[in-house]
Amino acid sequence: MKKIIIAIVAVFAMSTAANAQLSGIGVRLGGGQGYGAELSTLWNFGNRVEIDLGYSSGDHHTDFSLTGIYQWQGEIGSGFGWFAGVGARVAYWSWENGYGDSDSDVALGLAGQLGLEYQFSAIPIQLSLDIRPCFYLIPETNFHWGDIALGIRYTF
Repeated sequence: MKKIIIAIVAVFAMSTAANAQLSGIGVRLGGGQGYGAELSTLWNFGNRVEIDLGYSSGDHHTDFSLTGIYQWQGEIGSGFGWFAGVGARVAYWSWENGYGDSDSDVALGLAGQLGLEYQFSAIPIQLSLDIRPCFYLIPETNFHWGDIALGIRYTF
């Protein structure tokens, strides 16, 4: 079952990337299940795909993540818009408690995303505020509501 899910996600990602054009690049701060910052890209092809690479390091832990979200978006007016999407998340984490005990693992989950954005008309900058909950399937079933994140992207 795990291999089937991974294969489906990989095929979807490759077919989407083949038809998409990069339309924004920036950072997503404060969100992502403990990931302090993510390099964030938007790929447009009618709807869009957001692909984020996250990193966090703190007291005795290090985390990396890769998240891909297929998004639908709409206009609210005056530069404001909304977006919602579903996708997948792969994360690697390691920790050490300071007493010689350590552990690491890889997690795979299904992610959702809901947010608002503002596109400046005078400059090519987009701001977004979103939440991204995730239902982890591997290594164990676990749900995380996600954190609110601020996105800042240069758009073209």
